[in-house]
Amino acid sequence: MRAGVPLPRLVYLHGFRSSPQSFKARLLAARLAALGLGARFACPQLPASPAAAVGLVLREIAPGPADTLVGSSLGGYYATSLAERCGCRAVLLNPAVFPVRDLAAHTGTQRMYHSDDEFVFEPRHLDELAQLEAAPTRLDRYLLIAAKGDELLDWREMVAKYSGAPTILLEGGDHGLSEFAALVDRVLAFAGMGGGATDQGR
Repeated sequence: MRAGVPLPRLVYLHGFRSSPQSFKARLLAARLAALGLGARFACPQLPASPAAAVGLVLREIAPGPADTLVGSSLGGYYATSLAERCGCRAVLLNPAVFPVRDLAAHTGTQRMYHSDDEFVFEPRHLDELAQLEAAPTRLDRYLLIAAKGDELLDWREMVAKYSGAPTILLEGGDHGLSEFAALVDRVLAFAGMGGGATDQGR
């Protein structure tokens, strides 16, 4: 790496009610550690407020063009907004495309997936989500991984929004991408951080 050129980092953005304990985040962290790149991984706990979540990433991580955001579900929506703002790459794992619509019925007290902790998702947070809407440009800097078997979100909306981007479309699968272990090296290859195949066929 030439002097003055930043080393690429991988930043995982978890979904609604999730946390850094997400199995996908832990798989990525373990794989990067095995490659000797553990120090280049970040996975912040995102607050309930979408504006605060994006603000935290901008303030504490400040992603740049060398970096790759990996966003799952709602984290994919954040990753798109941040990628357009910061010029970085983004890998989208069953990303939320219309979260204002999909989360409108989920305001109020919510419980985290990986603990008994609770948080409040407020109606104003829907307005914050709307403010973060971003259309993807420079589609070669996006990788979409979408599962037709997603039980929560419609893969067709994902494919339509990221039409023209490299895409891995799984015939089955689920929202949580339980088969993610088989995809980790492809994510890292896209991010330029080692891994295996660079083929991103549809």
